[in-house]
Amino acid sequence: MSTLFGYLASLGYRGELLLQVLARLPSTWRRRAQVLDQFWVGGIKVLHVVLLVGFSIGMVVSLQTGIELARIGQQDQIGTLVALTMAREMGPFITATILAAAVGSALAAELGTMAVSEELSALEVLSVDVLSYLVVPRLVGLAILAPVLTILCDAIGIAGGGLVARSQLGIGLELYFNSAIDALQDPSAFFELPKDVYIGLFKSFVFGILIAVISCAAGLRTTGGALGVGNATRSAVRDSIIVVIVFNYFMTWFFYQQ
Repeated sequence: MSTLFGYLASLGYRGELLLQVLARLPSTWRRRAQVLDQFWVGGIKVLHVVLLVGFSIGMVVSLQTGIELARIGQQDQIGTLVALTMAREMGPFITATILAAAVGSALAAELGTMAVSEELSALEVLSVDVLSYLVVPRLVGLAILAPVLTILCDAIGIAGGGLVARSQLGIGLELYFNSAIDALQDPSAFFELPKDVYIGLFKSFVFGILIAVISCAAGLRTTGGALGVGNATRSAVRDSIIVVIVFNYFMTWFFYQQ
């Protein structure tokens, strides 16, 4: 029962933290320097990882689907499947997983270290709004970065799939990319974006917010010295990935149910 109550208390704290941060969003412009720092930490430093993993996943999807499609003579549809897979699911999910592991862990460790060293208490004594100063820039930064990195992941994944389609499956690049572009066209475009693209970007936006809230909550509640920082980092990554998987299912069900 104590474990259950602890879990429910953690959920309540995260929900409260999200609401408090949203109420402080008007202070974002004053914290723009910290937001730009998050762009560097959460964007530039992990960009190569996102591109490498996205490229590899695109190659794997192209190879696996191409082998099966070739058996029924439909290998010209490889571009369609790779584009839809990357835009709908793999792009947002890969990006969120990398952000949770690389950025979420760093956020939890950074805030956790500040908590156990009583730096957070010192800021409160100085009448500094800790949430506005520390959490808002991190949440805004991840919320913006996640869709941007997802676009790059989608693009590089489709390119990787094209490389495999051309070299391993004998599919011309023109045919591949034409089918990929056609697959992402949708008459019910929203904000002049194809449906599969803007849904994937919306997923990434939500994932970025969730990762930031979970990671910052883990850091702010850290106790127990160095061991506590390690536990907070581990729980931040674990819970972020679990929540991303669960929310991914429900958002997919909501947007694509007939």
